[in-house]
Formats: sequence, C-alpha cells, structure tokens
Amino acid sequence: MARGGMRVGEVLKLAPADIQERSLTIQSPKSGRVGETVYVPRKILVMLTGYVKSKDIGISDRIFPISYVAAWSMVKKAGQLVDIELRPDDLRRHAASYASRSGTPLEIVSKVILRLADLSTTQRYLGKVNDSEAIRWIETLYG
Repeated sequence: MARGGMRVGEVLKLAPADIQERSLTIQSPKSGRVGETVYVPRKILVMLTGYVKSKDIGISDRIFPISYVAAWSMVKKAGQLVDIELRPDDLRRHAASYASRSGTPLEIVSKVILRLADLSTTQRYLGKVNDSEAIRWIETLYG
C-alpha cells in the first residue's frame, strides 16, 4: 500500500493473475472502471511473485486471503511496533506525500499513484507543509 498508493481493499483482492511485468492490475476498482493499473517498484513485484510461488497460490486465488478487519489490525500493530498510530489509509497518504516531496509532478501523483479523477482530491492526501519543510524546499530550489 505504501509503495503503490493502493487501498487496502485493492490489496486484498489481488490474485497472481494481476501481477504484470511492471505493474499490478486492479480488478473492479473503487473508481467503478473495468480495471486500473498500479505501478510499483520492480523490487515489490519480485518479492510478491516470490511470495506467491513459495505459498503455491493458484493463479486466480487471492494472494492475501484475510479480511479487511484483519488487514487493518495488521497495519495498526505494525505502527505500534514503531510507536506510531498507523491506519491503512496512512500508507496510501504516505505514497502520495513521498512522491510529491520527491519532486514527482502533481498530475502523476494524482492520476497515476492515487488514481483519482480530480486533482483537488489529491490535496487531502498530501497534507500540510510545516515551516521547516517549506524552508528546506526553498533552499533546495533557490539556494
């Protein structure tokens, strides 16, 4: 979720057939479209493919056969291990913020990473910029 900007429900519906060479295919996405493409780092695809093979998961079986509540709980517990309050949507928000703060154009963050129809919706995911971050970016741009 943190590397592809995926919703927890999208991750839970993934099957080995959805793994492509450079992306994942989301069947029945929240947008209502027939399908969507999620681009993730090659390293993630290699790890995911290895996991599927090691668990002998059938081509149309769910890769993660757990409930939404179980996934939510796993993310929350992972956050507790590092002493932060963490929810699944925080991982999606992280993907957008990380890309944006790394210089990725807003259109790519919105249309490709978050797969949103409206650029204004992207603002909810990017959050607020604090003073120290603003100063760092100004120094980077003009320093």
